[in-house]
Amino acid sequence: MTSGRLGSDTTNLDPWHDSYAARTAGLSASEVRALFAVASRPEVASLAGGMPFVSALPPELVSGAIDRVMREQGPVALQYGSGQGVPKLREQILDVMALEGIRANADDVVVTTGSQHALELIAKLFLDPGDVVLAEGPSYVTALVVFKSFQAAIDHVPMDEHGLIPSALREHIARLRAAGRRMKFLYTVPTFNNPAGLTLSAQRRVEVLEIARENGILVIEDNPYGLLYFEDQPPQAMRSLDSDGVIYLGTFSKTLAPGFRVGWVLAPTAIKDKLVLANEAAVLSPSNFSQLVISEYLASADWRGQIDTFRGLYRERRDAMLSALEEYLPGCEWTVPAGGFYVWLTLPEGLDSRAMLPRAIEQLVAYTPGTAFYSDGDGAANMRLSFCYPTPEFIREGVRRLSIVVDAELALRDAHANLA
Repeated sequence: MTSGRLGSDTTNLDPWHDSYAARTAGLSASEVRALFAVASRPEVASLAGGMPFVSALPPELVSGAIDRVMREQGPVALQYGSGQGVPKLREQILDVMALEGIRANADDVVVTTGSQHALELIAKLFLDPGDVVLAEGPSYVTALVVFKSFQAAIDHVPMDEHGLIPSALREHIARLRAAGRRMKFLYTVPTFNNPAGLTLSAQRRVEVLEIARENGILVIEDNPYGLLYFEDQPPQAMRSLDSDGVIYLGTFSKTLAPGFRVGWVLAPTAIKDKLVLANEAAVLSPSNFSQLVISEYLASADWRGQIDTFRGLYRERRDAMLSALEEYLPGCEWTVPAGGFYVWLTLPEGLDSRAMLPRAIEQLVAYTPGTAFYSDGDGAANMRLSFCYPTPEFIREGVRRLSIVVDAELALRDAHANLA
């Protein structure tokens, strides 16, 4: 600890400030996390957090699975396990992924403590300081936090209504290569993207994989929402088209419950072996208890029917949000997601979603500013609206309150323009 530095920095109250590793400079609270304390207040109509509506899961399905596990496998459930995960669950995960066209071997599946943990392991394996991660713009906020914590730079590739734009991907790769930058992988949420709600078209999936293959760039396909489609089933997973160049991330957080903290990675064999070692180094082993409960649930419950239930519930809430937006915010633009949890809203010109958030909180409505989903400060004209958790009635009320904020900001903008 250097007392001189501490004394010269009056804003620093951490006496260990000078002892931290350089990579911790990339660790910061995301705007999503900062909102939780406010958004969780019952009087606030929160359109901010992406929390699944776990109350739609019949409690007896889970409690029954827990009872059977403890009765029949209690000592195993409470013991340490394999760094790769319970073999039976890994076999059952193959059945889940088969719904999206993936054919694989259970030996290439690694169970993780949620798919967020999988991102951390992949970053640890691949990223050196100064490396570049290609990612959609906008992109999943906590993935950006993970990559930056390993001192990587994020280069955002734009999207349109059909998802990531292949021609833009080629341009970004060429520009970075000309600058001598080292690109390790492309991170994508291609199906019902978080935060934009967009889906990469089938044709573009092929194009993106071809571009990645030509340039020796690994693809990280993060797919928490793929089974939560509302109408037509989305294109098959990118991993179904390329078993060598794609690492696939899955999770039970959206189709069962996040409290179990169980996700998985499907990776090429050589990468899988390193992931197991990294998993053991990080957590020794993922929770045997959680894995065995989920395995029992998959074996005994109608889990496909339960996913159908979630689809219907989220579709109703999506429709409520779209209807409210049409009524209350006709001057804005927004995406129309065919599944998942999110709508991406674009404000009228001159409005800043981050700057207007305090006014929104005063009106008892919360959202996530678009700047949270970019590493470069972009996204001020956007916000992510989540429809997964509030009731349709509260969604409608939240959008109504949001319209009051937008109207007030428009009035301020116009007043300043008139003064100028």
